[in-house]
Amino acid sequence: MSKEITSRSQDYSQWYNDLVIKGGLADYSAVRGCMVIKPYGFALWENMRDVLDKMFKETGHQNAYFPLFVPKSLFEAEEKNAEGFAKECAVVTHYRLKTDPSNKGKLIVDPEAKLEEELIVRPTSEAIIWNTYKDWIQSYRDLPILVNQWANVVRWEMRTRLFLRTAEFLWQEGHTAHATAEEAIVETEKMLDVYATFAEEYMALPVVKGVKTPNERFAGAEDTYCIEALMQDGKALQAGTSHFLGQNFAKAFEVKFLSRENKQEYVWATSWGVSTRLIGALVMAHSDDDGLVLPPKIAPLQVVIVPIYKGAEQKAKIDAKVGEIISQLKAMGISVKYDDNDNTRPGWKFAEYEMKGVPVRIALGARDLENNVAEVARRDTKEKQSLSLDNLAENIQKLLNDIQQNLYQKANTYREEHTTIVDSWEEFEKMLDEKGGFVSAHWDGTPETEDAIKEKTKATIRCIPLNNTHEEGKCILTGKPSKQRVLFARAY
Repeated sequence: MSKEITSRSQDYSQWYNDLVIKGGLADYSAVRGCMVIKPYGFALWENMRDVLDKMFKETGHQNAYFPLFVPKSLFEAEEKNAEGFAKECAVVTHYRLKTDPSNKGKLIVDPEAKLEEELIVRPTSEAIIWNTYKDWIQSYRDLPILVNQWANVVRWEMRTRLFLRTAEFLWQEGHTAHATAEEAIVETEKMLDVYATFAEEYMALPVVKGVKTPNERFAGAEDTYCIEALMQDGKALQAGTSHFLGQNFAKAFEVKFLSRENKQEYVWATSWGVSTRLIGALVMAHSDDDGLVLPPKIAPLQVVIVPIYKGAEQKAKIDAKVGEIISQLKAMGISVKYDDNDNTRPGWKFAEYEMKGVPVRIALGARDLENNVAEVARRDTKEKQSLSLDNLAENIQKLLNDIQQNLYQKANTYREEHTTIVDSWEEFEKMLDEKGGFVSAHWDGTPETEDAIKEKTKATIRCIPLNNTHEEGKCILTGKPSKQRVLFARAY
C-alpha cells in the first residue's frame, strides 16, 4: 500500500480525499465549498461528457445554453421548485463595488447599485427555461422540444466534499417539452436508460433503476426516476435522475399549445441530469489502497510506456520501437503516453501512474528489445506479463477490454453480496450496522414511516426498483400490509 494514501479500512473518508488530491483529479480552492478541477480530472470529465453528449444527440437532443441568473420572480413562479431549493440559493442583490475612502480605500458594495429585482444564481434551470419555452411553443407543430445544456450550477451546501457535494458543480440538464403525458413519460424512461447504459458500459458501475418515493422526489416533479449505485463502504450513491414533471412548469409559466384538435392545452415536461458527482462515484467504486483505478473506456490515459535504458544508444533503439507501438495503438483509438522524462526514475513513474489509475503500463528495456517482448502490467489486478512485440497493440486492445469487464464484474459481485433481503426490524438494523449495502424490505407506503426509519437508522429508501415483483408482506417497522419491497441504504 502506498504510504501516501490512508487505507480504506482505516478511514474510508480520508482514503477518498487522498485519492482525489494525490491522484491529480481536483484541489481545494480559495472559495468556500468550491473545488478546482485539475487537468487530469477535467480530462476524465471531458471523456464522460463526450460519451454522454453523443448518446443524447443519438436520441434526438440538441444542446443550447441558458443564463446563469434567474430573476427571483421567475424562480418563485413554480412554488414547489422554489421551496425545494430555497435554502441552497445564492442571491445577487447589487451590481457594483466602490472604494471606501474612510477605510483605506477598501472595496465595498455600492448601496446605490441595488438591483431592481434580485437574481438567483441557478441551482437548476427549469424556471428560466420554461419562461423561454413560452415564446417558442405555439402549436403541436413546435413539439417536442428536446434540449440539453452543459453548464454549472450553484447550491449553497453547508457540508461539502470534493466531487460528491460542492457549492458549485458541473453538470448537464435536459429539459424537454411534449404534447402528451405518454410522450413525456417515454422520454423520462428513455433518458434513465441512457444513464444506466453509460454507467454500466462506460463507468463499469452496476446500477439499480427505480422510482423515488414522494419524500425523495425532485421538487416540482410528478415522478422521479433514478439510478442507484453502491460504493465500496456499503453506502449508496444516487448517480443520475430523470424527472417526469407533468404540467407543473407549463402551468406555472403559462406554456400552452394549440393541439391537433384545435384546443389550447398545457405542455408536458421532463428534466434529467448527471453531474461531476459521477467522478466521485467512479473513484469510490473501483479504486484501491494504492490509488485510482479507472475504467479504460473513459480513462484520460489508457496506456503509458516507460523506457528502461542506459545510455543514448539504448534509448535511441527503444525510442524507435516505441514510435511504432504508439502509431499502432493510436490507429486503434487508444490513448497512449511515452514517458521518457529523465528527471525521474522508472520506479517513481510506476508508482505515479499506479496512483493515477492508468489501466495499462508497458515497460520496455534494452534486453526486452533483444527478446522481442515488453513487460505489461494491468492496473486492476496488478498482474504483469511478458508479451511479444509482434502483435502487442492487438493484445493491449484485448487487455483493455478485459480490464473494463473485470471492473464491472467485481463491482457487480460486491453489490450482489451486499444486497440483503430482510423481514424484521431486528434484521434490518443488524444488516445496516454490520454489513451495509442495499437492504430489501417491506414498507407500508406512508411518508411518516419512511421518516421514522430514516430518523432511527439514517437509512433512506433509495428507490422502488423498476423490475420489482409484487409480493405481499408486512412493513418492517409498523407491521402494516405491504405489496412490494423497496431498497433501503445509508447514502451519500
